[in-house]
Order: sequence, then structure tokens, then C-alpha cells
Amino acid sequence: MRISRDKLNKLAHTIADTLAETDECEFLEDRNTIRQEARKILEKLLMEETRIDQAAKLKIQSQRKIILEGSQEWDILYRKYYNEEVKKLGI
Repeated sequence: MRISRDKLNKLAHTIADTLAETDECEFLEDRNTIRQEARKILEKLLMEETRIDQAAKLKIQSQRKIILEGSQEWDILYRKYYNEEVKKLGI
């Protein structure tokens, strides 16, 4: 899933603000550094999600018979293969 730069920054700001308001959380770095790290982590997760999505779709395309995207069979296989890829990451 592609998220615009502005939305990604907004999410990172929200994460940093929420952490700052949490009593159990103490920053060892300034809030901007925390925001930047949150943004990097979000970008990495989104890139990984894109890779997983592509791997699941490639597995479906490699089937002997043609499976049309949007069909019930395609949806079932997509969820199955997507979950397999996620499990490989240990999530």
C-alpha cells in the first residue's frame, strides 16, 4: 500500500506525540529524533508489506490453471499465501 509522504509524516508525529504523553515512556532523545525513527520504521514496514503482497500474487500466478483476480478462489489463495509470507518473518 502506498501512503503519501504527508500521511506518513502525520503518522510519525502522532506516534511521537502519543509516546510523549505516556507516563511509562521517557525519551532519551529529542522528540524530532523519535519522530524520524518512527517514520523510518513505518517506511520499512510498508516496503515489507509490498514485498509480501507481490510474493503472494506471484504464487497465485504460478498456478497451473489461470485464477482470475477478484474471484473467491483468488481471494482464498491470496490470504493463504500472504499469511505464509508473514509467518516467514516471524510475525
